[in-house]
Amino acid sequence: MQEDTLKKRLKKTAVISVILFITSYTIFLLLWMIVKQYYGNSITSIATHAVTVIKDVDIEDILSEENTILVSFVPQRHEAREIIEITINTNSYTFNAPLTFAIMAAFYPYMRRKRVYFEVLLILVAVHVLYVFSLQGTYVTDTMISLGYERSSTLKAVFWEFLWQFVDNMVIRFEPFLLGAYIYFRKEHA
Repeated sequence: MQEDTLKKRLKKTAVISVILFITSYTIFLLLWMIVKQYYGNSITSIATHAVTVIKDVDIEDILSEENTILVSFVPQRHEAREIIEITINTNSYTFNAPLTFAIMAAFYPYMRRKRVYFEVLLILVAVHVLYVFSLQGTYVTDTMISLGYERSSTLKAVFWEFLWQFVDNMVIRFEPFLLGAYIYFRKEHA
């Protein structure tokens, strides 16, 4: 008797989650098409300003066009004003956002502490900023070394390349599932 009740409850929970996921994914995908460029511009602006703090460069220009953003840096303290241009495709790091939001929505009815959603959104934004920051940091470091504006350093090159490759190939690709696991485990400990 209790087994039948448990099975019915689990089936109902699964059906609700699937319906929530599919419905919210459709809605978030449509909304994301409208908001993505504004979001990408904001993330790029934050990361670009962070790069100027770490690297010896100034921002020359940030141009946005459809799904790409062109960032131009100029090395500081050098007579030759070489321009370092980096093209960022916003789709390359935001393509999973609607899926992440749909996973969050599927968990919503079962969460006691809704604060977890704020935490997940902060993590999501931080990961996207880290993506753009590591992309720009890698490219600026390689270019500055090749132009002779920075001393060649294997440690520096390996650090930036590792950071960029790790964020690009591991974190961004698995972001929805990592954040879904985060929600699940936070749900368990709430």
